[in-house]
Amino acid sequence: MHSKEDKSQRDFGNVNEIVDHLFRHEAGKMVAVLTRVFGFPNIEQAEDIVQETIIRALETWKYGKLPENPQAWLYRTAKNKAIDLIRREKIKHKIDNDLTMLLRSEYTLTTAINEMFKENEIKDSQLRMMFACCHPSISKEAQITLVLKTLCGLSVREIGNAFLTTEDTIQKRLYRTREKIREEKIPIDYPGADAMLSRTDAVLKALYLLFNEGYNSSHPEKLIREDLCEEAMRLTILLTENPKTNYPYVNALLALMCFHASRFSTRLNDKGLIVLLKDQDRTLWNKYLIEKGNNYLAHAAKGEVVHEFHFEAAIASAHANAESYEDTNWQMILGLYDALISRTQSPVAILNRCLVLGEVEGYDKAIVELEKIKGLSENCHYNTSLGEMYLKSGHKEKAKDYFGKALVLTSSNAEIELIRRKISTCN
Repeated sequence: MHSKEDKSQRDFGNVNEIVDHLFRHEAGKMVAVLTRVFGFPNIEQAEDIVQETIIRALETWKYGKLPENPQAWLYRTAKNKAIDLIRREKIKHKIDNDLTMLLRSEYTLTTAINEMFKENEIKDSQLRMMFACCHPSISKEAQITLVLKTLCGLSVREIGNAFLTTEDTIQKRLYRTREKIREEKIPIDYPGADAMLSRTDAVLKALYLLFNEGYNSSHPEKLIREDLCEEAMRLTILLTENPKTNYPYVNALLALMCFHASRFSTRLNDKGLIVLLKDQDRTLWNKYLIEKGNNYLAHAAKGEVVHEFHFEAAIASAHANAESYEDTNWQMILGLYDALISRTQSPVAILNRCLVLGEVEGYDKAIVELEKIKGLSENCHYNTSLGEMYLKSGHKEKAKDYFGKALVLTSSNAEIELIRRKISTCN
């Protein structure tokens, strides 16, 4: 028998999960709409309202039934808080945008706020916010950090992991960026169609990092966070649905996401252990997503500009469409990595290229190239890769050393378990 206290704990756990899921999917939308209402100089008020709404949901739902439509409950609560804030405080006199006159009149205030929370306005607000955060007066790193924090709801730790840097660095970057916007009165608003193309690259990079954090999460208990990947894909789909932002390389990024997402169900086994690519059951890969990826990749090929996402999507396509691990066209993938690295010099791409080189020219060659890489000696995946190459080339003691180092460089329980399994094969 379970006590009432046990049931209460379970119910609270379920409420926590539901609210966390809603936060991932709805917080960015609400912040975008409220920032559109208040203006970027008042973004703290928008973020505070969303935070208060989420806390209110936790407190209210914990002791009662969940509302029939939790999303609508969140929106209604956020709208009411925004209306109260505008009525009670002098913030409406600080608002300076196309909604100013509507918000200053009691007769039109509620209607204007309600209109902003309609689906088409929410989408428009998110598009505006994505491009507004990528103002050219702000550094590229700061632009992306602002999108990930403000619009995507990533924590400072998660953003630090995406940039391969510390929480302190990200915290300082956010503070400096917001101070710069205030002091220099940088107009963080919709840039207009002419400026969108120049800002698209930073927007896509932010969505790419958001997807990556979901695909290989820094969360200790969850290697895969499908909610983050879904949010990244949803925002990228928004870009493809808008004629002003439906560029070929946007389709390339969406293709890349589709190919990776198609393997979600096979990346962990029923015990939560990592299943490597060569051991995954390809009959369980999501054929619909692979087909969608192929379609988006075909759209991506229509333009004249070749972007790094074209190469990454082509690499993912080669894996997703191969009948088996042995049938993978490793030589073609190696060529694609060469082209990608010539453009980006990405250390992650260089690392992945070395693993492909092991399949094409042998593991000893891969080891030589891996050991040339600078700056990744304290990276878990780098040490795991070296361990894997040494293990495959028959040098078990060296492999064990690198696996041992990798073990202390990750907080992911799934990765720890995989590395321990690797170490056991070295004994």
